[in-house]
Amino acid sequence: MVKLRAKCIVAGDAAVGKSALTQLLRSDGAHFQKNYTMTAGVEIVVKAVSIPDSSDSVELYLFDSAGKEVFMDMLEKQWGEPSVLCLVFDVTSEPSFKSCAKWLDQVRAQCHSLQLPGVLVGNKTDLSARRAVEFTTAQEWASNQGLEYCETSAKEMENYEAPFQSLAQAFHRIYQERLEVIQSLA
Repeated sequence: MVKLRAKCIVAGDAAVGKSALTQLLRSDGAHFQKNYTMTAGVEIVVKAVSIPDSSDSVELYLFDSAGKEVFMDMLEKQWGEPSVLCLVFDVTSEPSFKSCAKWLDQVRAQCHSLQLPGVLVGNKTDLSARRAVEFTTAQEWASNQGLEYCETSAKEMENYEAPFQSLAQAFHRIYQERLEVIQSLA
């Protein structure tokens, strides 16, 4: 049984649902908070995610980051070097999708490692009548950036755990690969 720890940056524009997703994960989907105050700086949520078909788990330290530009310098100092990335946008807001490139650049600038597993999350799928970013557009962009893609509705509590499960599995896979390299050298 292996327990790993991973620092996960949760980034994206303000009001895309980053806090809603992290709070849902923390409560195992038991609680959707209707009223949020905007995150100023970083709020940290810790959640252990079990790895399927093993007794291993990854404890994700989710750095739920403010989405306002004014906090950027402070965020970079608090982020340190991340292990994984959860990039969130609102499917009803094309500007929030377009700014994912900026957020991705900001996080990657913090990385010294060659691998940064990441997932792009299109949130607010419950607002399908107002959808501005098509699934295929977001999926293609994510793939071109080396990211997984999934869609969620924090409000409807749909698929909220999928991005974090994906990140935990990717981090675990990297750990296993590195462990095999070390063992082959012994």
